[in-house]
Amino acid sequence: MTQQLPGLLDTETLRKDFPILDRVLHDGKKLVYLDNAATSQTPRQVLDVLTEYYEQHNANVHRGVHVLAEEATALYEGARDKVAEFINAPSRNEVIFTKNASESLNLVANMLGWADEPYRVDSDTEIVITEMEHHSNIVPWQLLGQRTGAKLKWFGLTDDGRLDLSNIDEIINEKTKIVSFTLVSNIMGTVNPVEAIVRRAQEVGALVCIDASQAAPHMPLDVQALQADFVAFTGHKMCGPTGIGVLWGRQELLEDLPPFLGGGEMIETVSMHSSTYAPAPHKFEAGTPPISQAIGLGAAVDYLNSIGMDKIAQHEHAITEYAVGRLQEVPDLRIIGPTTAEDRGAAISFTLGDIHPHDVGQVLDEQGIAVRVGHHCARPVCLRYGIPATTRASFYLYSTPAEVDALVEGLEHVRNFFG
Repeated sequence: MTQQLPGLLDTETLRKDFPILDRVLHDGKKLVYLDNAATSQTPRQVLDVLTEYYEQHNANVHRGVHVLAEEATALYEGARDKVAEFINAPSRNEVIFTKNASESLNLVANMLGWADEPYRVDSDTEIVITEMEHHSNIVPWQLLGQRTGAKLKWFGLTDDGRLDLSNIDEIINEKTKIVSFTLVSNIMGTVNPVEAIVRRAQEVGALVCIDASQAAPHMPLDVQALQADFVAFTGHKMCGPTGIGVLWGRQELLEDLPPFLGGGEMIETVSMHSSTYAPAPHKFEAGTPPISQAIGLGAAVDYLNSIGMDKIAQHEHAITEYAVGRLQEVPDLRIIGPTTAEDRGAAISFTLGDIHPHDVGQVLDEQGIAVRVGHHCARPVCLRYGIPATTRASFYLYSTPAEVDALVEGLEHVRNFFG
């Protein structure tokens, strides 16, 4: 089956890098891991770097002159260099480490809420998002609107899971201060038309923030080509550890905007009366940062680069195209979102007749197949399509056609189980 799909990676070799994929679960069933949109697995190359850090270099960064502190600092800042190159950032100082994409997006929202003109969000301004956003790109903007009086507006969805941009000139207007949207939907896999949205935002002088959490692991990410002002993503979806996220921001904005968190490392001078702040990125990294996690992310970037993001994207397109076709063979199955492999990522959400997704997930788990069930932190999408929840299968660089076949066979078992 693998040889029949063009563009596939050598998964037989790649999967040897991921020890967890050899796990045997219930009744001797081998793990079929299809929950990569939530968290990807971690290769030995990253695990080895984390182990070496804790065994040989563990210390706090930036603060000490002893050997361990200097080594830890070099590794931590080296990871920043790797991430900057990975996303084609003009400057390493535009890369801010956070604990996840949610924190990155909250950081942007709070900076704008506290900012002076011309960036300040207040009761005379509007915030624009979309109906397909992860809750992490909805709730921070709701909170900002509640605090400032700014009006929250959003793009709706078409019946086939695309953004409805028919009223783009009305939604994004002269009052718009910030437009924040996902590059790739975490629930439907939709790849959004960045160029059209950014162009309209720039016409009215609005800032643009892009949630690239479902893009950075799966395709080349060039922040300069996106022409956004901020880009957020997270490490645990791209072969890295949990507890590490990234916010990229344009240098001039990071210089002008106020910090969100106060504490050690983000200061220049402190007195009992006032403080001055360190330049970016340290202005936005208060306290002891996620040192080992950042180093692990740097190792994950090395790993992805060794394979090639273009090749990863080609592999996932082939797997997704195959999966969309196979899933449409299952009776009573409805894909929520685009039903072709074009302009979509590797996450496919679906319903199966009137069987509740939680029941689908539980029966699949008994067969060793790991999928995600629920709202996927995108409840407005479920409300839009009149469904209680979905089952989501999501693929990555180590996914195989055989795993797609196992999913389809598992769904037939689900249908038989529920009559």
